[in-house]
Amino acid sequence: MSHTLDKPPQEPAPTRATSTPPATEPALSPTELAARHGLTASGARPSLPSYVRQLWQRRHFITAFATAKLTAQYNRARLGQLWQVLTPLLNAAVYYLVFGVLVDTRRGVEDFVPFLVTGVFVFTFTQSSALTGTRAISGNLGLVRALHFPRAALPLALCLQQLQQLLFSMAALAVILLGFGVPVTTSWLLAPGVLALQFLFNAGLALAVARLGSKTPDIAQLMPFLLRTWMYGSGVMFSLQSKLEGRDIPEFVRTALEFNPAAVFIDLMRYVLIDSFHTAQPPGQATTWWITAACWAVVVGVGGFIWFWKAEETYGRG
Repeated sequence: MSHTLDKPPQEPAPTRATSTPPATEPALSPTELAARHGLTASGARPSLPSYVRQLWQRRHFITAFATAKLTAQYNRARLGQLWQVLTPLLNAAVYYLVFGVLVDTRRGVEDFVPFLVTGVFVFTFTQSSALTGTRAISGNLGLVRALHFPRAALPLALCLQQLQQLLFSMAALAVILLGFGVPVTTSWLLAPGVLALQFLFNAGLALAVARLGSKTPDIAQLMPFLLRTWMYGSGVMFSLQSKLEGRDIPEFVRTALEFNPAAVFIDLMRYVLIDSFHTAQPPGQATTWWITAACWAVVVGVGGFIWFWKAEETYGRG
């Protein structure tokens, strides 16, 4: 008799659970990853409104830097800050000797000494702003590379320094005008308005040449020759109107000389300060000068600022 062993029932083999692996996100580029976490490039150019706000926040630095540069300019000279007045006066004396006496450009110009000194002081403001602006970046590379701040602060501070210098000169000019019998009139109150327009123009010019000088240092060597040529075409030492009158000059040359911004600011300052020059002008001439000066100030001031800002991230590199 055979016995059969009953086999225990076999359990079915467990089935291996299968699961779909989670989908992985595509790899992000470094630029996308930085943008996701709010990181920005070091030294990147800010937006124009942000740039203006940064400059305004550093207005105290701009003022202090300008004052320090002005104070240090003559700190080793025996006469010290007195040279701030003596320098433009000596320039005017040299121009009077050469152009007023030797060349005799004073002929037909009433109140020639006030006429000449006003022209010298006003043009020197623009000339010095352009010269110092050319080296604003290239001459301060250590500061530019060490600290993060809006680079426009440097040319603006140097331009403000020249305005402070001019205020000393204007005080001396007032004494000269009174000494030569020029009467004080209510139009003298307009002189700050002329200086404000000229400062805006000079600031834009300084910013523009600062960008050029940062890339091409040779501009600084060329600038004195350009400015000297500009001075001779701006009626600093002679009456530009009398030189153009009755001359056979191409119309575009005549227009360029008449609307030359340096000449406009000079003649406008003469108009508000010198009574004899004021009364000699034809009706409507002053209005033309004011409109032209305002246009030059806005176009060059705003345009120079924007053009400088566009290259903000390049200054101090290379």
